[in-house]
Amino acid sequence: MELSMDEKPFHAWSWSVEQCLKEYKVKLDKGLSTYEVEKRHEIYGWNELQKEKGKPLWRLVLEQFDDTLVKILLVAAFISFILAYLHGNETGESGFEAYVEPFVIVLILVLNAIVGVWQETNAEKALEALKEMQCESAKVLRDGYLVPDLPARELVPGDIVELRVGDKVPADMRIASLKTSTLRVEQSSLTGEAMPVLKGSNPVFLDDCELQAKENMVFAGTTVVNGSCICIVVSTGMRTEIGKIQMQIHEASLEESDTPLKKKLDEFGNRLTTAIGLVCLTVWVINYKYFLSWDLVNGWPRNFRFSFEKCTYYFKIAVALAVAAIPEGLPAVITTCLALGTRKMAQKNAIVRKLPSVETLGCTTVICSDKTGTLTTNQMSVTGFFTLGGKTTSSRIFRVEGTTYDPKDGGIVDWNCYNMDANLQAMAEICAVCNDAGIFCNGLLFRATGLPTEAALKVLVEKMGVPDHKVRNKIRDTQLASNYLIDCNTVKLRCCEWWTKRSKRLATLEFDRIRKSMSVIVRELTGRNRLLVKGAVENLLERSSHVQLADGSLVPIDEPCRQLLLLRHLEMSSKGLRCLGLAYKDDLGEFSDYYNESHPAHKKLLDPACYSSIESDLVFVGVVGLRDPPREEVHKAIDDCRRAGIKVMVITGDNKSTAEAICREIRLLSEGEGLRGRSFTGKEFMALSSSEQIQILLKPGGKVFSRAEPKHKQDIVRILKEMGEVVAMTGDGVNDAPALKLADIGIAMGITGTEVAKEASDMVLADDNFSTIVSAVAEGRSIYNNMKAFIRYMISSNVGEVICIFLTAALGIPECLIPVHLLWVNLVTDGPPATALGFNPADTDIMRKPPRKSDDALINSWVLFRYMVIGSYVGIATVGIFILWYTQASFLGIDLISDGHTLVELSQLRNWGECSSWSDFSVTPFIVGRGRVISFSDPCDYFSVGKVKAMTLSLSVLVAIEMFNSLNALSEDNSLITMPPWRNPWLLVAMSVSFGLHCVILYVPFLAEVFGIVPLSLNEWVLVLLVSAPVVLIDEVLKFMGRRRRTTKVKTA
Repeated sequence: MELSMDEKPFHAWSWSVEQCLKEYKVKLDKGLSTYEVEKRHEIYGWNELQKEKGKPLWRLVLEQFDDTLVKILLVAAFISFILAYLHGNETGESGFEAYVEPFVIVLILVLNAIVGVWQETNAEKALEALKEMQCESAKVLRDGYLVPDLPARELVPGDIVELRVGDKVPADMRIASLKTSTLRVEQSSLTGEAMPVLKGSNPVFLDDCELQAKENMVFAGTTVVNGSCICIVVSTGMRTEIGKIQMQIHEASLEESDTPLKKKLDEFGNRLTTAIGLVCLTVWVINYKYFLSWDLVNGWPRNFRFSFEKCTYYFKIAVALAVAAIPEGLPAVITTCLALGTRKMAQKNAIVRKLPSVETLGCTTVICSDKTGTLTTNQMSVTGFFTLGGKTTSSRIFRVEGTTYDPKDGGIVDWNCYNMDANLQAMAEICAVCNDAGIFCNGLLFRATGLPTEAALKVLVEKMGVPDHKVRNKIRDTQLASNYLIDCNTVKLRCCEWWTKRSKRLATLEFDRIRKSMSVIVRELTGRNRLLVKGAVENLLERSSHVQLADGSLVPIDEPCRQLLLLRHLEMSSKGLRCLGLAYKDDLGEFSDYYNESHPAHKKLLDPACYSSIESDLVFVGVVGLRDPPREEVHKAIDDCRRAGIKVMVITGDNKSTAEAICREIRLLSEGEGLRGRSFTGKEFMALSSSEQIQILLKPGGKVFSRAEPKHKQDIVRILKEMGEVVAMTGDGVNDAPALKLADIGIAMGITGTEVAKEASDMVLADDNFSTIVSAVAEGRSIYNNMKAFIRYMISSNVGEVICIFLTAALGIPECLIPVHLLWVNLVTDGPPATALGFNPADTDIMRKPPRKSDDALINSWVLFRYMVIGSYVGIATVGIFILWYTQASFLGIDLISDGHTLVELSQLRNWGECSSWSDFSVTPFIVGRGRVISFSDPCDYFSVGKVKAMTLSLSVLVAIEMFNSLNALSEDNSLITMPPWRNPWLLVAMSVSFGLHCVILYVPFLAEVFGIVPLSLNEWVLVLLVSAPVVLIDEVLKFMGRRRRTTKVKTA
């Protein structure tokens, strides 16, 4: 028992029902005994999906700090805290000001961690959504008794279960017998098939076949839409197909890789760490003489003298360097830019669930799209129909427009048959009455109840109208009135209602696989009974003896007429249309006076074997062509992808011919192009060697993979990722969830998508439209360009700060900027302009460029050189104004000593540490804003306490240069003449905000004290702007050189 059922796989679909019952040691009329159920529970456990243990909260929190930039910031915060503490102990002060820097850094890191943890906990709900798909209870036979609502989790292999219309299937089961003539199951969420699937109990003689081919199996999570049956449970819990999908989702989530941007930022962080280490070490080595000295005795150093105070001072400079080099505001600005991007995308019907996906979209190289519902409308519609004309050798072909279940969407092209001839009336009657479907409106979307093909036929009847002139006008008036009704959920199919009132249904002959047709017996207004039939064209033609002409006359079918009908049918089906033949029969023999179940002939209607003889000697009326049509916008979207260098691949569970026809229509496959090497079933492709698979995927042009199972989708995505492609995968069913999780960007459908698919995805399409993906890719590219602009802007600013501190240390002058200044500039004054750069308008040719490679450098050598030049100017200007204030009486005609401060020599400024040994050195008090006087008990304090004005000038120059530099970042190469600042008004607003904030800390006394700065006079502001403005001219020259360089490269290429 254990060996046969647990260890050795048993392919229940390939064995007869008797062999299955023998294998599971169960009788169809008794079910399992309670003892046997308990035994099997021990082997198989409960029929439920396992819950994977999520990461504990502490692990999630720790993971947020596993980032290079964050680690550098943590170290900087720790050292700043230690230095602030030591400084407090030395001076006896314990003010808040000393701890501003470590406090702010830690606050940023905590906020970052909170956002990260929140995103992670939101991301793993896919498996919970799968559980909701599971059935609650089932009708089970146990110990010979029927248990009407046994909890589904208690099912075991071998249980006998009864399924009825509307039931959700509780486990994977083998159909033992049908209780109705047909059984249809909606399994599109699992297999991707557009239509409900017919099921039977006959074995499928294939050990290894795809899910779609297992026609005698029903799968957990699918729904019975028609009929009822008795089944044997073969797989429960994690062994079911839905359980395998859960395992695949879990495995795919373990394979999730970092986004291209995160990889680049980590790489940048590693380089930054090395650079910071080297610069800090260099600064310390340059200044060693200030804290370490010795005497030379006989050529050997002796009597070492070490100053701990000076050592910590230069250590503080090294920490200031680290703070200067790290763009602390970068994580916050990136998050803000991505959040703004998600808002923009939401307006375009793309709802982004995971922020980094916005950027990843920009470098998408392959879009793997589902067919049903994404490229197509997922709404069956009639696209054409034909009947015979005035003679058997001529036919009339009608083209029908409209792609939805909305009766007002489109119409019949050149329709002038309002007073319908007898032939068209017969067609309308069959479509309206031989039909069990309905239509309802769910908000803005029209949906079908019952079979989609039947719903499409009802829509056709509404477009055809009715032959009665008065009734037609009345219907038109009521339709106009219904447009103004508040309740639009119920759609009144008034033409269909008119036909059903005229032809009262008496009996239904259900569809079956042998005759491939269904029919109804109706009572006409004349009091006579008529049989209305619809089904497969070839089968109806075989059983038809006559054909109806346009005038209603009946003519025996001869061979030329049959060939003409088959030719028209072939033309339709070769376009990927699903064709239905329509026929009727007036001479019903013993059923001519059939009225209800008490009629003597009723027993024949209970036996499906009699249906073929009842449906014989038919009058053939015409053929209707239906399909799930492509969305109108898809053609353009495919062309946009082609121009943008993005490959499109269609991976669908539908059959091969349908998929190929749709792909030809949307121009993914061109008309004259052969399908060799472009169209495969999932099984065919996976049977190829890995080198052949890669070769096929590398070829340019579209590809189609039909009859694809969940595993196939996952494998194709995995191969593409291994090839270095950035893959966006669309899907709506449960079967798509593992591939959605594995892809770089998983895109789920918002309308038709299952909760499982949505939870496994990175992005949800609110309108289920393929063209929305293409718009989102364009938006992603634009966002990446803008992010590049502000990352470069922030990094160039940081390079300037590093050079400023390096020059200060190299020249030996007092520090012009303290760490809290650098933190203020990096976080507050740089933040708004950097964020505003995220609003830069997109380039007009953004979707005419090939996708950027995911390993493209964020900063190439030329850009690095540019920002080293800009950074050098920032450093020189910031240090230069500090030196000017101490050493020059005026600059460019601006008086610098109006406040009464003392001028010193540059050599004195460079050796300020030796001030105590200078003889006759004295300084006079000077005035700073609002009449405050700075005086000195010790002249040497002039280089520490007295540097407040010089330091304020340095900070103001740094802020002003950053503002001008943000104008440079509007475009990487274009001049401000061609890309003026007002192209992005948000940047001008942000510059004003940053300048405003700087003025706040200058002119609010409490804040000025915290930052150790003083207010500036108008003269000093003029000086600040004069020193800062040249940064624009320098970058304009560099941009011009860059354009020349690029043009030369193109010419040589």
